[in-house]
Amino acid sequence: MNTFRDVIGRKNITEHLKNAIRLNRVSHAYIFCGEDGIGKNFVADIFAAALQCSEYNGEPCCRCKACRQAESGNHPDIIRVLHEKAAIGVDDIRAQLNNDIAIKPYSGRFKIYIVDEAEKMTEAAQNALLKTIEEPPEYAVILLLTNNTSAFLPTILSRCVMLNLKTVSRESIRTYLMETCRIPDYQAEVAAAFSGGNLGKAIRYASSEDFAHRREDVLHLVKYIGEMQISEIMEYLKHLAEDKPAIQDCLDLMLLWYRDVLLFKATRDTEQIIYREELFTIQKQAAERSFEALGHIIQSFGTVRTRLNANVNFEASVELLLLALQEK
Repeated sequence: MNTFRDVIGRKNITEHLKNAIRLNRVSHAYIFCGEDGIGKNFVADIFAAALQCSEYNGEPCCRCKACRQAESGNHPDIIRVLHEKAAIGVDDIRAQLNNDIAIKPYSGRFKIYIVDEAEKMTEAAQNALLKTIEEPPEYAVILLLTNNTSAFLPTILSRCVMLNLKTVSRESIRTYLMETCRIPDYQAEVAAAFSGGNLGKAIRYASSEDFAHRREDVLHLVKYIGEMQISEIMEYLKHLAEDKPAIQDCLDLMLLWYRDVLLFKATRDTEQIIYREELFTIQKQAAERSFEALGHIIQSFGTVRTRLNANVNFEASVELLLLALQEK
């Protein structure tokens, strides 16, 4: 079972939550904010278990009945508010939270409601929730998990304790992947760099066969694109087009490569190189390409992302990028 000791890089948040329990200053409503995969559910589940733990000392003891129930997802007083439609509607909030919260806890000290993707609540749903947050039973704790606090009404924000889960350092993620997940160092380095400080993404990337294959495809392209014919580049374009949802991964992997080339050209520092196993090719490209060409290539990644987000023709957008990669 996980405890706050398993939370990486969030000491300020974990200490705040542990102290709230120890000092009996638990709020009735919290907002856990951070990008998808950042660990909101992970931290919320540990907090819920710690609140229900029979020892009640700030950490789940991992031994008592309440902890075992929390770990298995069967604690009767830890309730996840679910929704079947794209939005969380007023009926979802009323049926699963407002109408239920008046019933006292079955066995726990608290009755805890976890609302994931809370930014999807409609305005009517938020107004219904607001009435409960304003006058909650003393045993109620509501955890709103979101990637976008701007979707909330100001009145909701003003009545919740805000906890921002920011990105984790690359070194912390790398160490976690190597020591806890037993990922090889070079693979952990790439996954950590690619994750952008998101531990959930890093774990997924490090253990995904699809990601490993995607990385090999991208490596082949960036290593040999200078020698490829236009027809070969267009063939790769068709390959990308078959897997459009993965294009952002491919763009990130390519960008990391050219970031390595530019970094080496500017500093000759090999310690910060991500694709360290390809150092010879990185050195070669750094010698062949000008600072101006590398700067233009890196800018091209931003351009193609903007175009793709604006639903500009996929093939045309990526073709311009691939042609830019041939510049010297």
